[in-house]
Amino acid sequence: MQLTRSRPLRVGTRGSALALWQTERVREALAAWGLESERIEIRTTGDVVTHLPLSRIGSRALFTRQLDDALLEGRIDLAVHSLKDLPTRLPEGIAIGAVGLREDPRDALVARPGLAWASLPRGATVATSSLRRRAQLLRARPDLSIADIRGNVDTRLSKLDRDPEWSAIVLAAAGLIRLGLDARITERLPFDVMLPAPGQGALAATARTGDDRALAAVRAALHDDRTALAVAAERAFLRRLEGGCQVPVAAHATVGNAGGRPEVRLVGRVTSLGGDAVAEGEQAGAVPSVEAADELGVALAERLLGEGAGAILDGVRATALPQPIPEP
Repeated sequence: MQLTRSRPLRVGTRGSALALWQTERVREALAAWGLESERIEIRTTGDVVTHLPLSRIGSRALFTRQLDDALLEGRIDLAVHSLKDLPTRLPEGIAIGAVGLREDPRDALVARPGLAWASLPRGATVATSSLRRRAQLLRARPDLSIADIRGNVDTRLSKLDRDPEWSAIVLAAAGLIRLGLDARITERLPFDVMLPAPGQGALAATARTGDDRALAAVRAALHDDRTALAVAAERAFLRRLEGGCQVPVAAHATVGNAGGRPEVRLVGRVTSLGGDAVAEGEQAGAVPSVEAADELGVALAERLLGEGAGAILDGVRATALPQPIPEP
């Protein structure tokens, strides 16, 4: 495929170390196709409002809205995201152009020296910014005390190092690995303890729906078909449950083969904030297309809604009420 452009592609990104790492990997992939690009850093609501837990901020586009605005206004041509941060319903005029190969999707326990998941003392304090992680931690260990933590990866690690009251924090393994901080990982939590966020570990690039050159360029440079099938099922599951950062919904899909065609196995879990109620299950089937993967995710969500997930989510939404926030 021959891809040309009269000027460099303008690639928008958040300014965190992890976001910049991800954007540079996308730019390297574009360069391998002979495409020049420039990086444009944009502050988002999630970057500015760090004093509130994510569940109290009320927006489903905490880390994406300002990037979306820049796309729609023509100030950038592409935006790079951690896929788990992307709302399942994108603004009109914006599409996912590519989904990149996935890093380890698991959550990582980063504990004080000498501690591990099995040896956390009774009543230990574990910090996380995620309702999904909080709910699953309490499901597995109701005795734990959960503290809230915000900030980029380095900030969270520094808070753990400074606060002697905290035994551990939980972060996405992918972010630690990408930043060269995998030595800080005490252990990668198994899925029976901690199922990840839909899309966790995958990169996504968005573009304007009418910008065929940008869409074609990033798809050729970055897209991985098998990852796209897996995350399509996960995101459809989340979308049907009307979830986001404010809702403890977890999902993970794997892609195998059935008679020469891709087959997706999706596991989903919805957990109450106190960890005392859970609805979970799995769905598998041949998925010849992203649309079929989407249907599989919706089917699992529908089943779990009938098995208690709806009541759990109603309780969560009644508890985690958003607060007004300033514009960045």
